[in-house]
Amino acid sequence: MLVKTFGSAVQGINATIVTIEVNVSQGIRFMHVGLPDNAVKESHERIASALEYTGYKLPRKQIVINMAPADIRKEGSAYDLPLAIGILAGAETVKSEESERFVIMGELSLDGSLQPIKGVLPIAIKAREEGFKGFILPKQNAREAAVVNNLDVYGVENITEVIDFFNGNSTLEPTIVNTREEFFTNLNLSEIDFADVKGQESVKRALEVAAAGGHNIIMVGPPGAGKSMLAKRIPTILPPLTLHEALETTKIHSVVGNIDSNTSLISQRPFRSPHHTISDVALVGGGTFPQPGEISLAHNGVLFLDELPEFKRTVLEVMRQPLEDRKICISRAKFAIEYPASFMLVASMNPCPCGYYNHPERDCVCAPGVVQKYLSRISGPLLDRIDIHIEIVPVPFEKLSEMKDAESSEAVRDRVMKARQVQEQRFKDVDGVYCNAQMSSKQMRTFAQIDKASSELLKNAMQRLNLSARAYDRIIKVARTIADLDDSEQILSNHIAEAINYRNLDREGWAG
Repeated sequence: MLVKTFGSAVQGINATIVTIEVNVSQGIRFMHVGLPDNAVKESHERIASALEYTGYKLPRKQIVINMAPADIRKEGSAYDLPLAIGILAGAETVKSEESERFVIMGELSLDGSLQPIKGVLPIAIKAREEGFKGFILPKQNAREAAVVNNLDVYGVENITEVIDFFNGNSTLEPTIVNTREEFFTNLNLSEIDFADVKGQESVKRALEVAAAGGHNIIMVGPPGAGKSMLAKRIPTILPPLTLHEALETTKIHSVVGNIDSNTSLISQRPFRSPHHTISDVALVGGGTFPQPGEISLAHNGVLFLDELPEFKRTVLEVMRQPLEDRKICISRAKFAIEYPASFMLVASMNPCPCGYYNHPERDCVCAPGVVQKYLSRISGPLLDRIDIHIEIVPVPFEKLSEMKDAESSEAVRDRVMKARQVQEQRFKDVDGVYCNAQMSSKQMRTFAQIDKASSELLKNAMQRLNLSARAYDRIIKVARTIADLDDSEQILSNHIAEAINYRNLDREGWAG
C-alpha cells in the first residue's frame, strides 16, 4: 500500500515541506531513497526498536521510502517519527487519511519516546502556509511552534500517543500560546541596568548615541575601566523588539536549537559575546551542515567582541561585508544560503599589550612602537566601518563610592526611542533603512545635509586627522543621530564637533 506523510527540511532560516512516500508491498527488502544522510538512514534501527518496545512490529514486507523533493539533502534524526508513521500507515496499522493532514517531526528513542528537534518555528510557519491542519512534534518544542496562529500544534511524548491519535483511540490537547500577551509581558524584563555603572558619563553618552542611530562602536581603555560592564548593558537602552523582529530572531535561534522548552518567543534583544579563539565559520556561519554564525545569532541585537586585537585577523576581515550589507551569503558548490546579520557591533580593546598606555596614574611598560603594532592588528578598513571610537579612563574612587543613583536604562531608552521614532518617520518611504547608520551616500545627501560652518569644521578635521572618505560618511551619520537626540532638524556645527570627537583612534599621534 502506498501512503504519504509529511515532514520538513530547513534551509537557511526557511523550511521546505518534504513528502515522505512509503510503499509497503510483497517482498523482504528495505530501500530508502531521496538523498537521505547517514542520520536519516540510521532511522531504520531506531524505528524498529521503538515499535517493538511499544508493542508494534516493523512489517516483514518490502518497504520502499522516497523523500521528495529528491534534490534536497535530508539531514538529521528529526524524520524518525514521520517515517515510522508512514511505515505503519502503509501496513494499515495507522489510518493514512488522517496522517496526511499533518506535518510530523520528531526523533525517536529506542523506547519510543521523543527527543526535541531543531528548526521548529520555520517548519510551523511553512506548515501553515501550505494549509496543513496541524503540526505534531515533541512536547519539548510545542510552545515554540505554538507561536504560529491558525495551526493546531500537538506536543507528544512518545509514538504511541501519535498512533492512538490517528486511529481515533485518544485525543491530543493542542498547545496554545497567547503570543502577544507573552511577548509584551517579557519585553522589559532585565536584571542589569545602566544605573549600576558609576561615573563614565562621556562613555554613556557615546553609547546612547550609538544606540539611537544603530552605530557600531569600539571602546579603548585599560583593564577594569568598565568596558565589558557597559557593553552588557547596551541591549537595555536599545528600543524593545517589535513582534516582527522577535519572530525573525526566534527563527534564527530555532534553527540552531537555542530555544528551551519554556520559551515560545525571544522578547529580549540578543547579546552575543564570542571568545577570541572563534573560527571564521563559527562567526559568519556555514560549515559542512550549514548553520547560522554568531553574527546572525546577534541579528536585531548586539555582537560584543571583547579584546578585539586578540581575534584572528582573518576572522575580523570576514565581518567587513556583513557590516555593510547586513546579511551574509554562504556560497558552496551545490548551494547558497543567505542569513540575516543586522547587528550592532560593540568592540573593546586595551590600548596596548600591557593595558596602561595613556593611563592617568600607571606607566605603560611597552617598548617603543609596540602600541602602534598592537593597534595595527585591526585593519584600517574594519576600523573605518566602526562609527564611534571612544576612549575610557578608570573611574576615580570618589565616583565609585558615591551613593547618588546614576541614570537608569529606562531614562536613556526613552531618549533613544524618541530619536528612533524620528528616524522611522524619516525613512518611512525607503526600503531596508530603519536608522541613520544604514543610510547610503545618496540618502545622506537628502537627509543629512550640513551647513557651511559645519562643512568647514569637518574639512579641517579631515585634513588634520587624515580621515578616509568612509570616515567622512560616518561622522555625518553620527552627527545626524546627535541632532535627532537634540530634536534638531538641522545638523549644527556642535553636532559635527561631537561626532568628530568620537573618532579617537583617527587622531594623529594617538598611538605614539
